[in-house]
Amino acid sequence: MEIIRTDCLVIGAGLAGSAYALQAAKHGLACELLSAADPLASNSNLAQGGIIYDPTPDPTSLARDIFEASDRTANPAAVEQLVREGPRAVEELLFDDARVGFDRDSSGALDLAREGGHAERRIIHAKDSTGHAILSAVAARVDVAAGITRRAGWVAIDLLTLSHNSTDDADKYQPLTCFGAYVLNPRTRETSAIVAKKTILATGGLGRIFLHTTNEPGSVGHGVAMAYRVGARLIDLEYVQFHPTVFAAKNAPRFLITEAIRGEGAVLRNSRGEAFMDAVDARGSLASRDVVARAIRQELAASGEPCVFLDLSAMKPAFIRDRFPSIHERCLAHGVDITREPIPVVPAAHFACGGVHADLQGRTSVRHLNAIGETGCTGLHGANRLASTSLLECLVSAKFAALADAAEIRGPGLPTRGTPPDFRLPAPREWESPTRDADPVLIRQDMIQIQHTMWNYAGVVRSPKRLTRARRILLELREEIQSFYRGCRLTRELIELRNAVQTALLIVHAASLNPVSKGCHYVVDES
Repeated sequence: MEIIRTDCLVIGAGLAGSAYALQAAKHGLACELLSAADPLASNSNLAQGGIIYDPTPDPTSLARDIFEASDRTANPAAVEQLVREGPRAVEELLFDDARVGFDRDSSGALDLAREGGHAERRIIHAKDSTGHAILSAVAARVDVAAGITRRAGWVAIDLLTLSHNSTDDADKYQPLTCFGAYVLNPRTRETSAIVAKKTILATGGLGRIFLHTTNEPGSVGHGVAMAYRVGARLIDLEYVQFHPTVFAAKNAPRFLITEAIRGEGAVLRNSRGEAFMDAVDARGSLASRDVVARAIRQELAASGEPCVFLDLSAMKPAFIRDRFPSIHERCLAHGVDITREPIPVVPAAHFACGGVHADLQGRTSVRHLNAIGETGCTGLHGANRLASTSLLECLVSAKFAALADAAEIRGPGLPTRGTPPDFRLPAPREWESPTRDADPVLIRQDMIQIQHTMWNYAGVVRSPKRLTRARRILLELREEIQSFYRGCRLTRELIELRNAVQTALLIVHAASLNPVSKGCHYVVDES
């Protein structure tokens, strides 16, 4: 078995993972940066609306909006860190280093947009492809940075811990400690071990365990499942946010319709043309995502219609084509001209507000294991995320985790690549893998069953009976998948399936334990 040794193993090359690697490399640390697919194939790349940039001396309005969107459950310390440190993180990486081309007005000032739940215009953007503009620029910096080894196509399998994977039997008496991961090498199709002083989970979201989602393929909660298997603390997993506006034309693929469209004046209407959100919330179509998603679901349940509509008639066609070119072109490709007709939309799974519990430096309950970005949960989002906080969270969490790791790895009085005495980096046990190939038909069918189960029984609205049924189905399915997994040669698809069923069960379990409706966890009693 090949063994690779490094300072930092970063699992996930979206914005959080890439920003961490750049920051760590700047401080002299060697990083292995893994991405299961192409480096730009991440949820960060799909983000449309923008990123918050609020450099006002007293950003109390932003803090208040985050707290209100969370259904008043957000962690005040995490909110305070984001509003205080966010502007500097944007300036350092996106303005000064990556030089992202954000939209500006005729005077050269940044063009500020507004989205649902925001009291003010404070969101900077690059048309309606902000995530792509940011991640492509940051990825270009990663590719030329000294000290970062990018490994595209490499898939993490399981985390290495002293108690389970060290060849030194005495290590089982050590505190619960991570020292890297087993990973699947796409070239050899064999398992390698990457041994690291710090392991960073930046695997993104979990939306692909649901039938309808905005997430990139492969987003099945890899980091959550791997952390669970080694005993890390998880938190708030019941809070899965459903984006209220996803394209829903007949026989067309689902894709995100940015909240910024409503920020520019689009109105949600039902099939009768009624602006139904006005009767639901004083903010109307600009209410927070959880409120809008439930209102749409209720509207569809009452009417029997397949979708509601986003009415853009308040905007001029030229403005629509200039401000939202990607959405205009993509909708047009599926027969909807948004300059002339409304957009059919429905809710879809979008963002995990919970995850692997982490402090404000990314530390988890497992020594030397960090979780950042959407994978980690500092409590910033509480029960529901405010629009356009996710990319900013990636930058802030990555920066402070990397700074803390650099200080700890170098240690007082040690050279840049020195190793403090509390790091144990033993040789890991050999990985044994069967040689029989997995049946791809069975993998696809099991994944479809997971997605349907989660969508039908653990979606926008939940009940104790639905969750009980979901748990029963998923427990049986997990046993079948585990048997399947143990008997077959590893592939990316098989690893995804194993993690998907585990993540789904964790969400259902968390939802079952929480009878209180908050934010995007909404429970009804159907007894």
